[in-house]
This record gives sequence, C-alpha cells and structure tokens, in this order.
Amino acid sequence: MEELLVYALLLYEGFPLEEEYQKFLDDLFVKNPTDDVLLELEFMSGSLKESIIYIRTHFDYNNFNHQIFGRMLMEKIKVCYDSTELKQFAEKMYMLWESLPGNIQEEAPFFILSYADDPLSWGDEEQTRKLYEDMLAYYN
Repeated sequence: MEELLVYALLLYEGFPLEEEYQKFLDDLFVKNPTDDVLLELEFMSGSLKESIIYIRTHFDYNNFNHQIFGRMLMEKIKVCYDSTELKQFAEKMYMLWESLPGNIQEEAPFFILSYADDPLSWGDEEQTRKLYEDMLAYYN
C-alpha cells in the first residue's frame, strides 16, 4: 500500500504517472482480488482525483513501511530530476514535502525536500544539485 501512497502524492503534485498508476493498481488488484480498498480504487479508475483523495484519506499513516515508501518515492522523483529544469524541479519538491505525511516530514531523506532549493536563492545551483543527489541516493 505504500506504493499507492507514492502514486497518490506524485499525481497530486502533477507528475504524469496516470497510466503507470493504473497499471500498478490493476496488477495489484489481480494479485489481491479480495482487497476492499483495491476494489474500491478499481471502481474509481475513471476519476483520478477521487482515487487520490481516497488513497490519502484511507491510508494508515501511523503504520507503514518508511523504507518501501521512501525507496519508491526516490525512484520516481529521480526520473523527474533527470528530465526537468532544476528550478522547476525544486518548486515541485517543496510542494511534495508539504504533502508528505507529517510523521515523516522531518526524517531523512524526506526533510531535504524542505530546504534543498534554498541555495538557488543565492545562485548556488551546485549545492542544490548535491543536496538532491544525496537525497536520491539515500537508499542505495
């Protein structure tokens, strides 16, 4: 379920992952056809907005595997990092940090999302890149 939260957060922030999310959900449902949450999400497949809201409101934020969540989150945002202009990426990352569950916002590597763009304000792109690259490599 951690993976579904990753998709919900990234889709909420405008990452173009609709098709990937739907394929992941379909595959997960095929493996777990009796799961009520997955069944409900399958019924919502026509409304991405409803799916995102459902995942975010029905997720157990106090009992989830931060390692699975973090590893997948870093994997997905690395693709964006590699293909997006740094300033635009930084804006999305701060917004993503604000969307993270409160109980992990201050943990490594997630906390980096809250300040990695600061050096850009004085023109230090190199330091910002280092912060993001360290964050993205955290689980390696």
